[in-house]
Amino acid sequence: MPVNILMPALSPTMEKGNLAKWLKKEGDTIKSGDVLAEIETDKATMEVEAIDEGILARIVVPEGTSDVPVNDLIAIIASEGEDPKAIKAESGKAAPARKQEPAPAPEMPKAEPKAEPKSDAQPAPPAVAAPAAAAPAAPAASHDGDRVFASPLARRVASQAGIDISRVTGSGPHGRIVLADVEAAKSGAPLAAPAAAPAAGKPAPIAPPSDDKIKALFEPGSYEEVPHDNMRKVIARRLTEAKSTIPHFYLTMDCEIDALLKLRAEINAAAPHDKDGKPAYKVSVNDMVIKALALALARVPEANVSWTENAMLKHKHADVGVAVSIPGGLITPVVRQAETKSLSAISNEMKDFAARAKARKLKPEEYQGGSSAVSNLGMFGVKDFAAVINPPHATILAVGAGESRAVVKGGQVVAATVMSCTLSTDHRAVDGALGAELLAAFKRLIEKPMAMLV
Repeated sequence: MPVNILMPALSPTMEKGNLAKWLKKEGDTIKSGDVLAEIETDKATMEVEAIDEGILARIVVPEGTSDVPVNDLIAIIASEGEDPKAIKAESGKAAPARKQEPAPAPEMPKAEPKAEPKSDAQPAPPAVAAPAAAAPAAPAASHDGDRVFASPLARRVASQAGIDISRVTGSGPHGRIVLADVEAAKSGAPLAAPAAAPAAGKPAPIAPPSDDKIKALFEPGSYEEVPHDNMRKVIARRLTEAKSTIPHFYLTMDCEIDALLKLRAEINAAAPHDKDGKPAYKVSVNDMVIKALALALARVPEANVSWTENAMLKHKHADVGVAVSIPGGLITPVVRQAETKSLSAISNEMKDFAARAKARKLKPEEYQGGSSAVSNLGMFGVKDFAAVINPPHATILAVGAGESRAVVKGGQVVAATVMSCTLSTDHRAVDGALGAELLAAFKRLIEKPMAMLV
């Protein structure tokens, strides 16, 4: 039998992907492990490998196609002994490039309801069968105010059959109700219970303003519409979920970094050079911040956790995500077991992550998971800010710029280089005192950085 190649889900957040490039063409022999295509996800560009052998009989989705839903058919491989040309010809008739339902037949204009039908009513045109009886229109929304996702054909057939479409269970993508679901309901498949009416006095959820309402606030021609790409859509959804479902609170401390800057200069000066004079590493302040946070999490293990509804996950290692800005958004590669790594190892790993992130070449396992994260805007001159927690993390550290400030030491006002750091904390997992303990441990490591080398 021919083998269908479907759009893969390359990350947990992926719903659609862009088919960037086909690396094989129709008629090519395919071996297990061959790279078939490059897929652009919301985070990276990834390669799709074949797991079956045969001949690429048909490319269903051409390269350059955007927003291809996960599990849509993208290609067909002919197995051994099958004729690729016959498969291509047959699949070309039966398998459209994108899954679609047949377009609904045109509906007859609905007459105004009368007490009795007119005796001289004209018959329906022969090309379209008239409805057998007037049926109530399918509701456009369920009882809780949420929209019912259904195809136009499914709505029309449900309306003619007198079926409440909001009670039909959908089997299409993302629970969409399709014609087969309505036909099953007509054949006696059980319907869902009617949704309960909203409680008295409970306000209906407020929907965000529509695009048209927002655009109406601006003069036509005074703006340019730039459609959201997959990355921006996922960032928007995840940040909205994070701020809506995670009870954030914030703790800020000022850290003196003169000793850290001095140690960093000494470490970089001691770096060995290759024959071309290139140093083996160049440690940044951010690398030292990553190490300090990882060691602080190891010293305050009760804060190195992730919240789930049924249990607290206490992590054995400090896997620290680091926010990296890339065109169109950001991504958070994770430095695994950062508490065990040297500063030079963290520095080189971060340089590799940053380069591959900008090229969208990171693998999902390199940017998923982790227990905390660092977001550093100090290099942009930002003094202080509060970051949004990225689940499943329980904390994230926002790092501001190091700047010369007046501080009091021994009753004397002196100048010191000070960096403001704000810890955003999930109050379900880390209480105020525990968060303060974690931030204090971080501050001690930053201000006495030799402890990071021991």
